[in-house]
Order: sequence, then structure tokens, then C-alpha cells
Amino acid sequence: MRILLVEDDPTVRSFVVKGLKESGHTIDEADNGKDGLFLAVSEAYDVIILDRMLPGGVDGLHILETLRGQEKSTPILILSALSDVDERVAGLKAGGDDYVTKPFAFSELLARVEALGRRGQAEVSSKTTLSVGPLELDLLSRDVTRDGQKIDLQPREFRLLEFLVRHAGQVVTRTMLLEKVWDYHFDPQTNVIDVHVSRLRQKVDRPFETAMIHTVRNAGYILRDPQNNH
Repeated sequence: MRILLVEDDPTVRSFVVKGLKESGHTIDEADNGKDGLFLAVSEAYDVIILDRMLPGGVDGLHILETLRGQEKSTPILILSALSDVDERVAGLKAGGDDYVTKPFAFSELLARVEALGRRGQAEVSSKTTLSVGPLELDLLSRDVTRDGQKIDLQPREFRLLEFLVRHAGQVVTRTMLLEKVWDYHFDPQTNVIDVHVSRLRQKVDRPFETAMIHTVRNAGYILRDPQNNH
């Protein structure tokens, strides 16, 4: 699973990251609320482990409420030293799926995280299509249509469009595309992304009246519903 850990205590963070990696999971980490919120909103995770009290002007409850307000259903486990009943209730009411208090046994934390991951995967597995406005992707057949018109894409083009659709309305950077679509963790110093985006536009936008894929200067790209194209 891909897991986000938002925890400011370096000892706890190191301990949890080490244990999760040894259990075969991929971990992103943040040591403050601001960075944690950015990652939680801009990336896709199977589970988020979230501390309640965080530096950076953004606490755990704010992150929870923001994600749920955006209708993001990623399972979230709250990990906190705040252990009284009222604090646990507040965390769960804000949108947390589980609550583990410090100090904790890693074996219990791992079991709870993996249980949340299984629950989330079961919910996601029933969803086989993605759509933004008139654009629809079938994740099983790999068919793409816009306004009911079929669009033929190469495998890499489909992966690129799927990533843009999953992040519709958000700016997607070239670094994000290199990592998530090409699995590069370095800059190959080529225009491979620009070439593929150009090809994608020829198929997804050019035959239609309104563009959906837009360039954001000095930042990356964004896919927008043409009905909200402003």
C-alpha cells in the first residue's frame, strides 16, 4: 500500500516509517501540517496516518475536515497523544476512521492500518470508471469517450490521461508526471512529457469545441471540466 504519515515527532516518525517499509509498504512523510495537507490533497494514498497536534499552522483536525470537505474518502488513522474520550470522539467526528493513542505497539498500528487499507481497496474496486464532465474512462476495458465519441489512446497516453482525470481541477507538475506516469525519479532532460501531452490534446481536445487540458505556465498542466472552464 501507499501510505502517508504526517507526524512531527522525529523519533515516532522514524520508528513508524521503518516498520511500515519492512512490512512492504511505500511511505511518504511530512513533519508539519502544511506539507501534510498538500500531500494529502495532491497525491493518492491507500491510508493516511495523521497526528492530531502538528506545527505549521495546520493541525490534524483541519487536515481531516479539509479532506472530507473535498469528498476524499481515503481511510485516515489518527495517531495522537490526546487520549481522553472527548479527544477521540472529536477526531472520529471530524472524519477519522480509527484512532490510536501514544504510546502504542507497532504490531497493533500495522494491523489497524492494513485493515483500513483493505476496506478502502474494497470500496475502490467497485468503481471501474472515472469521469470529468463529458470525458469518461473505463478502467477495465481502457476505453475512453468524450461526448459519447470513442477516443483511441496508446497505453502511456491512457495512463497520462488517467492521472490528469484523477487530479482534475488541480495543477499537475512535470515532476509528478515523471514519477507517477513514467516512474522516473529523476529529470531525464527531455521533452517527453510535452510530446505526450501534445498527442493527448490532439485526441481529447482538438476534435471538440472546448479544450479540457490546459498548460499552467511555469507549473505544469491542469484538466478542467469544460462546463467550468474559467
